[in-house]
Amino acid sequence: MMSVKEVCDEFFRLENEYNLNYIMIQHVYPWELVRLYLYYEITLKLGLFGSAQQASVSLFDKVKSFLPFIKNSIFCNPFKGQDNFEILIFNHPRKVLNNGEYMDIYSYFLRDTLENLGKSYEVLDSPYLNKHYIKKDDKVKFNDRILLGSYFYKKTHNIEYTEKESETIQSIENLIHNHFGVEVNLFEIFSNHILNFQYEYEKYRELLNEKKVEQVYVVVAYENKALVAACKDLGIEVIELQHGIISKYHLGYSYPSENITLKSGTYEHIAYFPNKILSFGDYWKDASAYPIKKHAIFSVGFPYFEDNSKKYKDVSKKKNQILFISQGVIGKYLSEFACHLASVLDGYDFIYKLHPGEYSTWKENYPKLVEADKLDNFSVIDSNEPELYKLFAESEYQVGAFSTAIYEGLAFNCKTFIVDVPGVEYLDDLVEKKIVVKVRNPNDMVNKLKDLDLKEYNADFFFKNYDEQLLEDVLLNKNIMQVPRKKI
Repeated sequence: MMSVKEVCDEFFRLENEYNLNYIMIQHVYPWELVRLYLYYEITLKLGLFGSAQQASVSLFDKVKSFLPFIKNSIFCNPFKGQDNFEILIFNHPRKVLNNGEYMDIYSYFLRDTLENLGKSYEVLDSPYLNKHYIKKDDKVKFNDRILLGSYFYKKTHNIEYTEKESETIQSIENLIHNHFGVEVNLFEIFSNHILNFQYEYEKYRELLNEKKVEQVYVVVAYENKALVAACKDLGIEVIELQHGIISKYHLGYSYPSENITLKSGTYEHIAYFPNKILSFGDYWKDASAYPIKKHAIFSVGFPYFEDNSKKYKDVSKKKNQILFISQGVIGKYLSEFACHLASVLDGYDFIYKLHPGEYSTWKENYPKLVEADKLDNFSVIDSNEPELYKLFAESEYQVGAFSTAIYEGLAFNCKTFIVDVPGVEYLDDLVEKKIVVKVRNPNDMVNKLKDLDLKEYNADFFFKNYDEQLLEDVLLNKNIMQVPRKKI
């Protein structure tokens, strides 16, 4: 079976050999739209990842949420109102409850800085599992109007491919089958993504023009390619805010084949990639083969992590406490790993922190975890309390796979074990630097616990202190020279 690394390397090789990122169909670059979706589809069919364990939205919930979609499309319509604004912010759909209020932890700090600078702005919020969690105010509109319109557009429109386009799609579908050994319906995948793109591109272009927007900030740009395309075509700078791990195997960011073949001396060649990235710290500048220059990546910090981790700076470590960081796609395996480890390792306490998407389903999906939760030295955390940062602060060890939380745990000086599952390649750099230890199975971890040899590292390199002045310079489009920080 192929590994994640092998799948990604094959993606990059095919892109380079067949110029997939430059093929235009229906006036769109469809490979750019679908490459990450296809990666997940292929790895799922290869059995590298399981399905995410979070609860699905039922038919009843979908029907129940349809009326709010209509209501929000009318009363929170971003096209309503005469006001223009300089900045448009597309936040992360999933929100975190902080001090009794839901917030997007990746973009909330923008608002204070914009108000300090006297910049006019608006936030465009997308629903998460068909719900909006942030409070409405005069600066917030909902994206339901565009999303609902896109849904109906797809239902009422079909794509008539030319003979040449059909041959091209079929040839790419054959490539995927021949090189990965899986079947995908590329005509359907292309059609869904192209139709979404066509509708959303026109609507975003209309909105940006109508409101005379000068800059756009977006969390998860690779899920908003129509927005990015509309911005770039209108000459509007679009800037992404980092929201998680970035690696050379993350197809939302990595385009190594493009950097190999590039002759012009500029990386501004991937059509639907943002102009700039605001990162958590300097470490992330070299984390991937970005299709933009390194000087377009600005380390502004991660204010949410900085502010909330300070609360636990005086918490003492509990000797021999091991914290497991779960993820839905590898949760079944990781939960069984934790249970096995607890049965063979005496004198340790185990905390298994579920991902929020697993809270409501873990008892059905992880039967061994249910049994382990009855042990005196094993606790399953299936809520937001206690806070994850508190668990990091008091745990001597952490175990996980490729969650962003692993880096946060490192910032709390947790001794870190990475379980060798598909996707662990995301952390190859940390393994090679001996900042973390990779383990094959519970017995391997028991052996490596006895003779643990981890190298020192600079945690600030992952998450630097919030640099509001640098953010202001980016907002004001100043020429910026960043002083590189000491590497790990």
